[in-house]
Amino acid sequence: MPEVGGESHVSQNRRDVGHPIPALSSPALIRMLFAGIPFTICFRQPATREFLLTAQNPISVAVVGVGVFGRNHARVYKELEQQGESVRLLGVVDPDLNRADAVASEFGCKGFGSVQQMLTTHSELQAASVAAPTLHHLSVAGELMKAGVDVLIEKPLAATLAEAEQLVALAAKHKRIAQVGHLERFNPAVRATVPLLTQPMFFEVHRLSVFTPRSLDVDVVLDLMIHDLDIVLAFAKSPVKEVRAVGLPILSGKVDIANVRLEFESGCIANFTASRVSTERVRKLRFFQPRQYVSLDYGRQEVLVFTVGQDGASATPSVNPQIGVTKPPVASEEPLHAELKSFLRAVRERSTPVVPLEDGRRVLALALEIVAAIRDHGAKVDLAGIAKTKH
Repeated sequence: MPEVGGESHVSQNRRDVGHPIPALSSPALIRMLFAGIPFTICFRQPATREFLLTAQNPISVAVVGVGVFGRNHARVYKELEQQGESVRLLGVVDPDLNRADAVASEFGCKGFGSVQQMLTTHSELQAASVAAPTLHHLSVAGELMKAGVDVLIEKPLAATLAEAEQLVALAAKHKRIAQVGHLERFNPAVRATVPLLTQPMFFEVHRLSVFTPRSLDVDVVLDLMIHDLDIVLAFAKSPVKEVRAVGLPILSGKVDIANVRLEFESGCIANFTASRVSTERVRKLRFFQPRQYVSLDYGRQEVLVFTVGQDGASATPSVNPQIGVTKPPVASEEPLHAELKSFLRAVRERSTPVVPLEDGRRVLALALEIVAAIRDHGAKVDLAGIAKTKH
């Protein structure tokens, strides 16, 4: 029995039919038109797979790349499954088979050495997190999308802007749900801040981490600062007019600490400091807008709002009686839980993700512009020469 909706092909036993065969989709219509002519009807399945997703059908998911980030994705998918979410962790993929098997054993799923191996043996796969090294995002996510699998791609979206644009095009071509893993969008403190936005005019952002030997394949801008660039772009809602940046390699061959100043077309200014060689862990964003100062702590998931004059009359008085202080309610949740639930919802509903690939491409373009500005500044002041004279 041919499947409805498949692509029809008429294989003739006679070669003397000189007229072209029209495109047909109904077996009854084909038999009517070719009455008396021996033929066989063959229906070929489409190249990509579509699944009927209902609330009762769990979404089969996988994680590609199970280093630090990827293991966390596997953990959260399994936790969501155990909490009753309609999802099933099918497997994990890693070229290091020992690592793949260890994570698979830990979370009760299957381990694979390659995406191809998984796709060949498990056609029921519907969605996947891509947490492989950035250099492999295009090849891995591209292979998955071509096979009909929806993807969540960890940040940064790609190694180059050209690769990011290819991913955007592939998602459109294959009609895939594709999301970028900009985790701070799902931080409860960020979500609680969005309704407070009026006209931010000045941002001060600090993201400091102690040194760890991970993500050293990219600069600190693409490793850490990119989170805050994404948030400020979403908050400022204005094109960037000017970029000034300075950065230094400290313990790795890439830039480990950077300071950036952005000016937006709206007149808004944003200062960013990112470091992965700090002695303390800091994750804070502060901004000023007319009659208000807002302080956001990513780590504590807290927001404080300082309001001047009558606008702050209902707030708790501060040391200065003209300034009222409020602490908006924040529903505590692990951001990765919120992110993966949001991705699964988009997959099930076939809706636009909260962070589409276009957003990932936009912030990647800015991050790469900052990396280039750091490089230009280093050449201008001869940082390489200074470093040599110190040794």
